[in-house]
Amino acid sequence: MRISSLVAGLLLTALIFGYGQEKFLGNVFRGYMEPPKFREYWNQVTPENAGKWGSIAISREIWFWGLLDAIYEYAKEQSFIFKFHTLVWGQQQPLWLVDLSPEEQRAEIERWFKTVAERYPSIDLIDVVNEPLHSSPLYKEALGGEGVSGWDWVITAFELARTFFPQSKLLINEYGVISNPTEAQSYAHLVQLLKSRGLVDGVGIQCHAFEMDYVDLATMRVCLEILAATGLPLYVSELDISGDDQTQLRRYQEKFPVLWEHPNVVGVTLWGYVQGQMWTENAYLLRVDGTERPALTWLMEYVRRRHE
Repeated sequence: MRISSLVAGLLLTALIFGYGQEKFLGNVFRGYMEPPKFREYWNQVTPENAGKWGSIAISREIWFWGLLDAIYEYAKEQSFIFKFHTLVWGQQQPLWLVDLSPEEQRAEIERWFKTVAERYPSIDLIDVVNEPLHSSPLYKEALGGEGVSGWDWVITAFELARTFFPQSKLLINEYGVISNPTEAQSYAHLVQLLKSRGLVDGVGIQCHAFEMDYVDLATMRVCLEILAATGLPLYVSELDISGDDQTQLRRYQEKFPVLWEHPNVVGVTLWGYVQGQMWTENAYLLRVDGTERPALTWLMEYVRRRHE
């Protein structure tokens, strides 16, 4: 049996970590077809772009669901964890909202949440608000603006999500918080505002190459502890690490264990792995000819060993 196939089987029957969840190792879908060897490596699915409101709501009247339907159905057929990405984000948002009044925008936001909930009744995880520290949506005032808390629009979005998705785990997601302790502190403050209201179930930590390639291990550990102090599970999201074969391998060997072995981290989602099918160059793990780069071979062996 290939090591990668063995790892997938082990992950599906993984040890139970804190918070009563499996520690998963996931990846993204960007098209209708299953990416090469997906089931050999991963057991969690996130749509890369298909779940963003701007990708679906082409106009106020025309909403395109086909690609997201296919990805959701694949995840359910394979019994993989499905994370919806994302309900509220200041990018890839419907630009036609700008012509509506705040009251009309609020109605459209609620229609968006309600339609997603009805169409996908078994969403496991949801990125409710994506990148709030860096990118507020054009319809922020329709959700209450900054308000008394400074973050009323985020709080309202989570209140709506709790209403429409009572069975799903609600996550917040942000970048800059694995490499900058000051940003991590600001993020933790927002998380605590949500937690005190019973609105958030987990903390997403984006780990893209523009941070991961250069962040030192000590800083990673400090940031993880700041976020772990919220008392919530940590979800490493959007992980990619670049470099030539040996540089990428070294970076994975040094940094991935810091994430995977942290007791509060319950899952890691990579943001692509196939050459030519990623948003950033030189971060792929599987070559177009189907062979593994050294970092992928190491990653599969490492995860297998951790679960023996």
